[in-house]
Amino acid sequence: MNIFPAIDLVDGKAVRLFKGDYAQMTVYSDNPAQVGIDFASQGAKYIHIVDLEGAKEGTTPNFDTVIAIKEKSGLFCEIGGGIRSMETIDRYVCAGIDRVILGTAAVTDRAFTERAVQKYGDAIAVGVDIKDGFVAIKGWLEKSSLDAFAFCSVMQDIGVKTIICTDISKDGAMNGTNRELYKELTGRFDLRITASGGVSSIDDIRALKAMGLYGAIIGKAYYTGAIDLKEAIKEAL
Repeated sequence: MNIFPAIDLVDGKAVRLFKGDYAQMTVYSDNPAQVGIDFASQGAKYIHIVDLEGAKEGTTPNFDTVIAIKEKSGLFCEIGGGIRSMETIDRYVCAGIDRVILGTAAVTDRAFTERAVQKYGDAIAVGVDIKDGFVAIKGWLEKSSLDAFAFCSVMQDIGVKTIICTDISKDGAMNGTNRELYKELTGRFDLRITASGGVSSIDDIRALKAMGLYGAIIGKAYYTGAIDLKEAIKEAL
């Protein structure tokens, strides 16, 4: 299983939210590129980046910061948040980003998602952010009418290979991840599934690895010291 330490961006800073609430935000670093360098020094191979402002607005206000993280860390970087046009995907890929994550656009514009997958293949992933069983959009501020499992089925059918699945109720809460959710997902779909939200202990890492998940994202647990990144990477091998 692959470990993806996370950098969430607001105003060029590395931050974390509590359950997706922008009013409950903690700033952890004014230098996200240095955070990426620190990840690399601890043995990380991947970084999961989210432009939180972009997710709300459908724009890329932290584009330069994202590229700086990629260039200075030298790691595999995936980016989500505000990616709702082919031009934005092209811009990120041309700048060296390894994987682009579609969220809101995958829900609201299926034809666009299909075109993106046809053009970029495995470099496209879809974020499935779950709130009360339904897919949330626009930075988790709105809940769609799409059942999360039905949405995953559609994404699989159009050729998506990788999904990043977040249980919003667990995100940043530090009370463990939704293991039953990931167990059901792996049993129902032939997708590379990355667990996100509430991964807060080495026991979570061990449990997710045992399910055969493709990846696990570590956010707040890294910044608070609850999970040692080196240990998590070792356990996931």
